Amino acid sequence: MKNKIIIIGGGPGGYVAAIRAAQLGAEVHLVEGDKIGGTCLNVGCIPTKALLHTAELYQRVLKGPTIGLDVEGVRVNWPVLLKHKEKVVTRLVQGVQGLLKANKVTVHKGYASLKDKHTVKIEGSTTKTISADKIIISTGSVPVHLRFPGSQLPGVIDSTAGLSLAEIPSSLIIIGGGVIGTEFAALYSSLGTKVTVVEMLPEILPPVDGQLIQVIKKELIDQGVTFLTETKMTEVKEEKAELAVKVVKDQKEQELRGQYVLVAVGRKPNTAKLDLEKVGINTNKGAIVVDENFATNVPGIYAIGDCNALTMLAHAASAQGVAAVEHSLGHKAHYNNKLIPYCIYTNPEIAGVGLTEEQAREQGIAYEVGVFPLAGNGKSVIEGCEKGLVKIIADKKYKEILGVHIIGPRATDLIGEATVAMTLEATAEEIIAAVHPHPTISEAMMEAAHAVTGNAIHWPPGAK
Repeated sequence: MKNKIIIIGGGPGGYVAAIRAAQLGAEVHLVEGDKIGGTCLNVGCIPTKALLHTAELYQRVLKGPTIGLDVEGVRVNWPVLLKHKEKVVTRLVQGVQGLLKANKVTVHKGYASLKDKHTVKIEGSTTKTISADKIIISTGSVPVHLRFPGSQLPGVIDSTAGLSLAEIPSSLIIIGGGVIGTEFAALYSSLGTKVTVVEMLPEILPPVDGQLIQVIKKELIDQGVTFLTETKMTEVKEEKAELAVKVVKDQKEQELRGQYVLVAVGRKPNTAKLDLEKVGINTNKGAIVVDENFATNVPGIYAIGDCNALTMLAHAASAQGVAAVEHSLGHKAHYNNKLIPYCIYTNPEIAGVGLTEEQAREQGIAYEVGVFPLAGNGKSVIEGCEKGLVKIIADKKYKEILGVHIIGPRATDLIGEATVAMTLEATAEEIIAAVHPHPTISEAMMEAAHAVTGNAIHWPPGAK
């Protein structure tokens, strides 16, 4: 008799879990109240990157005369760009729907809540219940909505609305200098918007290695972005055709003006309507508490992705989905929570995996650092993207790689090499021993490994 699994939520955690469960022979039922693909495919990762891709191309064309490319009258056709974004999203969502169908996953349209530890209530066009041996919760997250004077004004928006504005705004004030806020700053400043980022913490992008933060911050400032760190927003008012934003910095109040205010202060687990308390599932500030296999305290019920708040990234949700399904069906699961890469799609891109230098220092680890500036990488110079670096943090004794952090072109692709190397417990010497093709940006990884063990080949000794 087949195992029967119900998966609540069709985002990158849920649909991947559904496909993996079907591959392992289970009867799979997937419940989704909105659109298959979840936040990532519909209003997050994919549409944001579609817009950012065009913005990057636009900036490259503007700089074309310096490399012999003369283009006159180039402009961004915003309505067409939005249609392109929707076309990309639609294609990928349809692709996921096709995969679910091909794997014989039954999809139920409606919003799910738990009736008991084996039964789910689905409310859609009709109300029904289904039961299963195992339940996997993958309901993702929702934007944090701050309540402050003026928070309900029409021009105060969240990241979802920021993807579909009627026009490119003349000015934008972003509340929050994390990944979402910084990506939106990069996007709209590239399109000509005057952007101001307001961040309460001393620095933007708190999880990122400090050396990389300084590079991207300078790039964005050069692009016209204003950063106000250690600054608190207190109020938003409508004044004529603009929004007036009151902020406090160094105990002094000042006023900012913008066409829109985008609140990007993070996301929270989407668990409020699941009736978790009815089944007795433990939570912590709305996040579902799970063990190393993503099992809850209630036998047979698992929680993956943003709803458990362990690592709120789409690829982490997918990996957790595979691990939870495999464990629930009696297989050995693999998930290394210490090696989850992060990617930030600014220009230049940022990516990292493992320990930052700050974290290694705080943990008292004896380490060495190898840094290779991309100004010494031929492919980066050709592309006009030499402002960046590859940084490797390695164990002092054995040179095992503890962290890799990259800022530069295709950093988000290159980080995959580092993740595989660290999964295999590779040393700097082993990265050097792997012949890297020329001319490629990937050579910078090998050069950074050389810098750990002595000197990079294509950078002067002792030079910064």
